[in-house]
Amino acid sequence: MDVLFGSNLRFLRNRKGLSQEQLAQEFGVTRSKLNSYENSVALNPPIDLIIQVSRYFEVPVEPLLLSDLSESEFKLRGLMEEYISGSKLRVLATTLDANNKENIELVPLRVKAGYATGFNDPEFIGSLPTFQLPFLARERKYRAFQIDGDSMLPIKHGSYVVAEYVSNWHEIKSGDAYVVVTQHEGAVFKVVKNFLSTKRSLELHSLNPEFKPYEVPVSEISEVWKFINYFSHELPEPLSTNEQILQRLTAVESRLGSLK
Repeated sequence: MDVLFGSNLRFLRNRKGLSQEQLAQEFGVTRSKLNSYENSVALNPPIDLIIQVSRYFEVPVEPLLLSDLSESEFKLRGLMEEYISGSKLRVLATTLDANNKENIELVPLRVKAGYATGFNDPEFIGSLPTFQLPFLARERKYRAFQIDGDSMLPIKHGSYVVAEYVSNWHEIKSGDAYVVVTQHEGAVFKVVKNFLSTKRSLELHSLNPEFKPYEVPVSEISEVWKFINYFSHELPEPLSTNEQILQRLTAVESRLGSLK
């Protein structure tokens, strides 16, 4: 396994046209340490490095460890597609309650930065507060994230967003809201446009027009969670006069349409 991981790491690095120094900087290790993994001098690479390599090169963990990726470019492209679709195992740490039912873990603001690296660490996930919501489907996986900032107004800073785990990223619907976990920002709550099939990226939009949209390449995405509902301790702002008039006009148009 260690030999295949090392040779695959070297192959993927060369395929991307990177030096050992460049890739070592991406992974936060020394060049000599990276070289020892590529040449199987250092055995038993840490799981966090394996997951970093999997995410960076968009290759599922299993073939990264057990297959010779240099055998076929066609096969490699297929594996990269499987990574996005989730048809190969993508590591998801979770917790269970006393009745063996999956918890809804809560990611509060104080651990937002830690979630960017600890999302797949069972010990980190096990340290999060947990709860249950009886109206959610038992066979699906949910997590709650506390959001910060004003980019998603009228959903206010400090609100709690409950979201459902998305394994197949091709199922992300443009125009829907998601919590997207990225390597650098951690969990961000945005309206998403799906460009995975054309540009291998997601475009993230805020509800607040003061914030400009931006793209995130698939290699920087760790997890995606689909918005289900949210909870807030603050009432929404009252509608402005113009918004009230617009709502009334919309209601009148709806009534007229039903009469026709």
